[in-house]
Amino acid sequence: MPAAKPTAAKSAAARPRRRAARAAAPKPYHHGDLRRVLIDAALQLVGEGGPDAVSVREAARRAGVSPGAPFRHFPSRDALMQAVAEEAQRRFRAEIEVALSEAVAGDPLARFRSLGLAYVRWAMRNPTHFEILSSRRFFDHDKAAGVSADNAELIELTERTLAEAFAQGQLRSVNLKAVQIAGRALVYGFARMDIDGHFPRWGVSGGEAERTAEAIIDLFVEGIAKRV
Repeated sequence: MPAAKPTAAKSAAARPRRRAARAAAPKPYHHGDLRRVLIDAALQLVGEGGPDAVSVREAARRAGVSPGAPFRHFPSRDALMQAVAEEAQRRFRAEIEVALSEAVAGDPLARFRSLGLAYVRWAMRNPTHFEILSSRRFFDHDKAAGVSADNAELIELTERTLAEAFAQGQLRSVNLKAVQIAGRALVYGFARMDIDGHFPRWGVSGGEAERTAEAIIDLFVEGIAKRV
């Protein structure tokens, strides 16, 4: 007897196998907010290896997308670094606002103390992020209007807080501008000393830096406060 021909059912079962294999191939992963994911990946790179470790290609790899996918959002490394600076500035500002919300109301010197401690603590805990914000090496400050404006607001907040202390008669000195410059120099200078690695020379270990910051800010406040 001649061999039986394959039934239509068997032929159909054999044919779709190739189609099923093609259908099972992994699909490209699409992020709901690729821009945010890339910024987070870049922030992670900054935390691990400093600003110089950031590249658009590596951020794409961390985000799980093709090397060309980020360029719709960030056409260059400079554009990505600007977004990183904007996010770092946002987090910095949020930390200070939380500290001020918990400060004693109606006491400008207490508010300055809270502001100063929040400033140096954030800088010490996020040194590479602070380095990005405080240096002109990593992104174009002239194109980052948001970062520049927010930084100016923080400086103005420090000046205004000390001006309120002056208006309420809390300051010993009649030279308000000198006190404002000194207050700014204190918090910024302390943060830079920590980032630049100066404290070991003064016998201050890493674990003591925050306690030292608190003691120095208290010393400054005591020095400018009018004695009752």
